[in-house]
Amino acid sequence: MINDYRCFFCFNRAFEKLLKREKLSSEQALSFTHEMVQFYMENQEEYSTPQLARELHLRFKKYNNQEDPYQTEKKQSNDFILNQYQKFKAQVESSEDSFNTALRLAIAGNIIDAAVSETYRLDETIDHVLNSDFAIDHSNQLKSAIQKAQTVLYLGDNNGEIVLDKLFIETIHHPNLVYAVRDQPIINDATMSDAHYVGMTPLVPVISNGYDAPSTILEQCSDEFLRLYNQADVIISKGQGNLEGLLESGNEKIFFLLMVKCDVIAEKLGVSKGDFVVTRHFNPETLEK
Repeated sequence: MINDYRCFFCFNRAFEKLLKREKLSSEQALSFTHEMVQFYMENQEEYSTPQLARELHLRFKKYNNQEDPYQTEKKQSNDFILNQYQKFKAQVESSEDSFNTALRLAIAGNIIDAAVSETYRLDETIDHVLNSDFAIDHSNQLKSAIQKAQTVLYLGDNNGEIVLDKLFIETIHHPNLVYAVRDQPIINDATMSDAHYVGMTPLVPVISNGYDAPSTILEQCSDEFLRLYNQADVIISKGQGNLEGLLESGNEKIFFLLMVKCDVIAEKLGVSKGDFVVTRHFNPETLEK
């Protein structure tokens, strides 16, 4: 289970921004802060970081009475990428290695994460990821595994990023690929309504994972999702949140695709913050890059 004292300070920064943005009264802000600290202290040894994030965001919703506090940001990030979709598609189609280019664009989209930062520089990130080496590069293994797989399960992460997932999925063109989203709104993670909005649902079957954590917490997922998870020959896990939930699952069918956004995960993977990673599931004690 991934949990670290630094995660507490990350929660502090995220909720401080939310408190200011939602314009809660001083009394409400103080009440929520007390509740957040108390809940963290009582549960930090039992809950993983994504589970703590879920519980704290559920508690925050009681104060601002919004089921989806990030709704505006989610639409803006989806529209931002959709407006450039044809440009990115042309870039993939004209490249010497369309799989590699689409993969890199999908990973670049992982920078869009409201839990980490309200601002991002996608163009700079795309340029960087297209012209640099992955810190861990199992992309050839991923390509080979997809080609051999009868079924592929693709675990989505954030809005905006989901549009570049769509481009990667179009490039993969696997006949039996299923895309999974969160069951309910949580931070800026993609849900079924977001998959409809960006045009993912006409492309491939889309299912909910049955839970509303910003991750994949297997013990909380639906039976439908777990059947697909257990049957899939390849599982593509996008983003740091999914990695936090699945890194220690022992499932060798998983490939993690992400931009490393914090020192905790960087240390776990043996890379640096800001690095791009394509890694097959591994034992962190015997990591082979």
